[in-house]
Amino acid sequence: MKLIGNVAVICMVMVLVCSAARAETIGSVSTVFKVLGANDKIVVEAFDDPDIEGVTCYLSRAKKGGISGSLGVAEDTSDASLSCRQVGPISVPERIRNKKEDGEEVFKKRTSLLFKSMQVVRFYDAKRNVIIYLTYSDRIIEGSPKNSISCVPVMPWGN
Repeated sequence: MKLIGNVAVICMVMVLVCSAARAETIGSVSTVFKVLGANDKIVVEAFDDPDIEGVTCYLSRAKKGGISGSLGVAEDTSDASLSCRQVGPISVPERIRNKKEDGEEVFKKRTSLLFKSMQVVRFYDAKRNVIIYLTYSDRIIEGSPKNSISCVPVMPWGN
């Protein structure tokens, strides 16, 4: 029984470490006042594509407040919006140019204590020379059809 408890604790720590935020919080607005704990919010975060220099994505997402939200045990809704932009010269690596239909995860954020996360996946449309980013929420058993997409055409930069 003690072994099972230790394994559970190790799994929880791994989930928390692996889902460490790689995003910078830009700001937030309160949407629902809570007497106890933080208010429900919409949070705006920015993250740079880890593999393609020159692309930054902005993600707005719902964040639960109250006591459970303040303790980090509330489950956030699957509502999110995504906007990605070229912020410098872009060079798409060959391994991304050659990747076919399966997207590649570029960002992941835990949205419940254990089983739910919000992800951003990248696709590359070689025919149109466009990078596509898709955000969606998944859960171990069932995800959500709510999603948002943003496209970044690869354009010349500077002079």
